[in-house]
Amino acid sequence: MTLAPYACHPDDSRGRLHSESMSTFRSPFQRDRDRIIHSSAFRRLKHKTQVFVEHEGDYYRTRLTHTIEVAQVARTIAGTLGLNVELAEAVALAHDLGHPPFGHTGEDALHELMAPYGGFDHNAQALRIVTRLERHYAGFDGLNLTWETLEGIAKHNGPVIGPRASGSHAVAEGAQMPYALEECNAAWDLELSTFASAEAQVAAVADDVAYNHHDLHDGLRAGLFTEDDLMELPVTGPAFEEVDRLHPGLDPSRRRHEALRRVFGVMVEDVIAVAQNRLEGSQPQSVQEIRDMEGPIIRFSKPLYQNLKAIKSFLFTRMYRAPTVVVERQRVTAMIRDLFPLFMGDPSLLPAEWRADVAAAQDETALARVVLDYVAGMTDRFAIQEHERLCGSAAV
Repeated sequence: MTLAPYACHPDDSRGRLHSESMSTFRSPFQRDRDRIIHSSAFRRLKHKTQVFVEHEGDYYRTRLTHTIEVAQVARTIAGTLGLNVELAEAVALAHDLGHPPFGHTGEDALHELMAPYGGFDHNAQALRIVTRLERHYAGFDGLNLTWETLEGIAKHNGPVIGPRASGSHAVAEGAQMPYALEECNAAWDLELSTFASAEAQVAAVADDVAYNHHDLHDGLRAGLFTEDDLMELPVTGPAFEEVDRLHPGLDPSRRRHEALRRVFGVMVEDVIAVAQNRLEGSQPQSVQEIRDMEGPIIRFSKPLYQNLKAIKSFLFTRMYRAPTVVVERQRVTAMIRDLFPLFMGDPSLLPAEWRADVAAAQDETALARVVLDYVAGMTDRFAIQEHERLCGSAAV
């Protein structure tokens, strides 16, 4: 496949922090993708929450199945736009590696507990995992990913600092940067005030496409809302109407699937059309021109973006803050709040392989970051088991 001039070309990669010989049959970005897939953190995503806690049902998305769906969307969009598919896929596969157990609920709890020690941000934690915590290679800690993949993990949602900083991981002027991000950036400047490559931007939009689609599907399966509710919303309403017109009397399960696959298609086609128009208008001749733009080159159109905001608002009320979900959020938050201070008070409770890190911790902040790495790496099921083992009963 011929890459566009604004794509990330493997031969132009800025390389790896630790020098390695080139693979004879894989590009640098293919190698990054493969290392991510074979990492321990990637495997643990199988048992980490997307919205519903992992044990609540086999049909709901986990963080792993979500990640696979994001990677599929990213490949499709990147390939259509002449971008480097392997880099887009690598960033997509790595984007959620730093999520703790219990999804955003676990993240909120850990951020609160880590407030005296530099906070917690799952995006920064993903960088910590791929640069330090994966310890399998003889010559280095981490996965020794290329600069472009690290940049994509750090900035796929937009610049982190500076006047163009945007997205949920942006650091406000004068605020403290997440320590894990600061450490990584100090070792290798990721140019945090610029946008990431178009490939990384594709991974970010693919994330939005995937969760907007599958959260609707999972919410319906959980009975938190009905198809009739979705008939009242933009995008989803017209999708159901089209299915009813083309396939009257369709089985309810097939009707749901046919409508939601149309919603999926609307989002992907919109992103591609907007990107093609913007790329044609700006005619970037290098990836650096993409980075230096005043805004993202990959995004939804304004009308669709507004419609998706309405859907997100619906999901927030009817799904993310549904009474049954809130009860579970409270239960798992209590588990994290029990486990973290327990390990802080008695680090000997950590597994033997963590003892060297504990011994190297020079102060309370360093110890807290070791405990954080351990707790954040837990799967849902392991956190529940450890809480029962160490605290004597399930949290209520």
